[in-house]
Amino acid sequence: MQKIIKQILNKIENVGYEAYVIGGYVRDLLVGISSYDIDICTNATPKELMMIFPNASSKNLGGIDFKVKEYHIEITTYREEIKYKNRKPIEFNYINNLVKDLERRDFTINAICMNSQGEIIDLVGGIEDLSNLKVKMIGDPTFKIKEDPLRILRAIRLATHLNFNLDSPLYKAIEENSQLILELSNVRIKEELDKILLSNHVKKGLNLLNELGIMNLLNISNWQDIIPVKNLEGMYAQIKINYNIPFTKEEKSNITSIRRIINANELDKFTIYNYGLYLSLVAGEILNMDKKTINKIYKSLPIHDKKEINIKADKIINIIGSEHAKKISIILKDIENLIINGKIRNKTSDIEKYIKEHKSEWII
Repeated sequence: MQKIIKQILNKIENVGYEAYVIGGYVRDLLVGISSYDIDICTNATPKELMMIFPNASSKNLGGIDFKVKEYHIEITTYREEIKYKNRKPIEFNYINNLVKDLERRDFTINAICMNSQGEIIDLVGGIEDLSNLKVKMIGDPTFKIKEDPLRILRAIRLATHLNFNLDSPLYKAIEENSQLILELSNVRIKEELDKILLSNHVKKGLNLLNELGIMNLLNISNWQDIIPVKNLEGMYAQIKINYNIPFTKEEKSNITSIRRIINANELDKFTIYNYGLYLSLVAGEILNMDKKTINKIYKSLPIHDKKEINIKADKIINIIGSEHAKKISIILKDIENLIINGKIRNKTSDIEKYIKEHKSEWII
């Protein structure tokens, strides 16, 4: 256990409360994965926690969070949830019982605890399921899924992340209730898809989504031959989604551009110039093109943007005449292509000379 985490647990214990690390940090520690999101559960109430950690932020669902160096710490009070609405618990009680708090959680491997001495406390069989490479729901999986349909995608994401299998009753419950994901917000769906697509075992996750009918529900196709890359836009560019995934304007543009490059199946100097280094590198990885080659081509370009062309619009007008001013964009495009192709140098004198010699071709 990291010293920082031990100090936080001790700080809670020193004023008379229980405190345990729980969730992904403990799970990942046991399977040898580094994690920096630390969840802590305690019988201290949020008010009491704010007195212990006065600089923390208060959370709506009964807890606090704060950052220490690279760690994001979230501390919540033991509770039992009484009523859900739109997958959010709208009624719950704070309790003084660790076991009951664990029973409300989702998966056994996410409910393994660790105390301030680094000792593992497993009250729900999580260690056994880790050993069996299994994602298993705490309690009845159908009830838990209907209580919060996000658990469908969380289960698949967790199995993908760890390269585990879904427990048979959980698999069946998801298969029979997969349509419940349509009750989730598009933002939540995208968050889980993002994590699946960036997983080291992405193909396992995509296969699970397909087997369980979720690909059809979200109208996702063309995923079978996806080439894993550590770039989210590059992953989305390789699949087709006929569902309202909430991409930003920039994401949409980048995904479309990467898709065009990989569909053309070519990365020459004009493509690299037109789309830029970032998008070219992402597409190049998908096309199995060497990054050094792409960087070399990019660096060798005489210009990287049309704004770098060494001639002003008024100079062109002086040469072709103001009555032909509408031709400037066409002329600049021709000049841009010639510079990229090495036919003329990006020098004002060379460009002016070329325009004078060829102006009749534009102003017929």
